[in-house]
Amino acid sequence: MKDGALWLAKTAAPLRFIWTWPGIDVTLLDPTSVTVTRDPAGRWFVTFHADVPDPAPLPATGESVGVDMGLKNFAALSTGGRIGHPKDWERHERTLKRYQRRLARCQRGSANRVKAKRKVARAHARITDARRDFLQKASTDLMRRFDVIAVEDLNVSGMVRNRKLARAISCTGWADFRTMLEYKAQRHGRTVVVVDRWYPSSKTCSACGYLLAALSLGTRHWTCPGCGTRHDRDCNAAKNILAAGLAAGADNGTDACGGGVRRAGAPRARSPVKQEPQSVRAGIPVL
Repeated sequence: MKDGALWLAKTAAPLRFIWTWPGIDVTLLDPTSVTVTRDPAGRWFVTFHADVPDPAPLPATGESVGVDMGLKNFAALSTGGRIGHPKDWERHERTLKRYQRRLARCQRGSANRVKAKRKVARAHARITDARRDFLQKASTDLMRRFDVIAVEDLNVSGMVRNRKLARAISCTGWADFRTMLEYKAQRHGRTVVVVDRWYPSSKTCSACGYLLAALSLGTRHWTCPGCGTRHDRDCNAAKNILAAGLAAGADNGTDACGGGVRRAGAPRARSPVKQEPQSVRAGIPVL
């Protein structure tokens, strides 16, 4: 690095690159190392490793939110809001399918197959970039609006074994979204609480604590037999996740069923006892 210009060995002129950190002056950058990579789509990336001061914590808002991840909507919030899926994902998927059909018709070892393979890689790269951009913006928006964010510990690797829902679950990026929330919370002074996966958030009434015996996946609304409250499935689950997260935060990061809830930045907690669904009974107290 010389006055903000990047030089590599055997290059007659400095390499042109796009700087993506407007808050840092590239001319004063003293990187510890530089990594140059090329992805299957043929794009080149230059990564600078440098020591920079930690950002200042975000101002407190005094608000908390529970987030319930879903397939109909990307996420439902305990405030009643929803985060929908991006509309351009389907367009990228159609483009990818078209290029994959062209690749399947090309003869192996031919030049046309190499070109078609490059187009498939570029389509995959566009889908990956669009998904990452959406997840980054959604997680940053929650960080700015709420001090405490409660999410559910989803078993994504087990859920994708369902062949009917595997593709839809893989496209949502739930695991990446949770990872972004955790490292951004640690960076900006927020708190992310992970609620145990066995907590029946969808079947529990957020008003009185009544627990349903069964609730099918196709049931989007239900009425509580105990208090008569009409619930939206996703919003009710988000409210219960928030209540469980706040209760776990009051107990210094542990919940009533033995440590299944943890704070961001702490090592992944493994429950000290085997977790099993609770027996169905009415009148479970509200957390």
